[in-house]
Amino acid sequence: MNRVKTNNSFLFIKQEFRKEYIKNLKCKNVLDAYCGESEIWKIIKTDSYLGIDENLTNDINLKGDNRKYLGILDLSKFNIIDLDAYGIPFNQLKLIFENKTLKQGTIVFFTFIQSFFGIMPHSLLQLYGYRKKMIKKIPTLFFRKGFKIFKWYLATRGIKKIEYIKVKNKIYGMFEVDKKEKIE
Repeated sequence: MNRVKTNNSFLFIKQEFRKEYIKNLKCKNVLDAYCGESEIWKIIKTDSYLGIDENLTNDINLKGDNRKYLGILDLSKFNIIDLDAYGIPFNQLKLIFENKTLKQGTIVFFTFIQSFFGIMPHSLLQLYGYRKKMIKKIPTLFFRKGFKIFKWYLATRGIKKIEYIKVKNKIYGMFEVDKKEKIE
């Protein structure tokens, strides 16, 4: 089966969602971990912008897998982190939460899309309590609980509130980092 990736489907909705939640920020310093052609942020005024992507484009600042950068970047320079992934950005979130330079109050945008068969990141499912053997045997069993498990993970990291909208099978969301409540 062919996996079809559509760059920035529902672009207007994504842009408006971001504008709504950053409108009161005095300074907008963006780390865009899946920047592509930077379509989402082109029309939104920012004070600084750093884009990461595996494909070379005119708007890219760092070329490569964002997981190689998120653990070592100085995240204190950013008050907005955008994880507009083709799937579930669990590995990226894990790296961000583990990065000691992540600031209190940073706004994180995410896209949550389960694949056609609903397969979830195995390491997330294991954190939730499922055993490797169980996941391997029936990897699609967790489809209906996918977003619930994702929200549970965020709660374990001190995130008390997320805002999101659902468009077809895609969830566009955001939360604000609360380092006082973060569980290590």
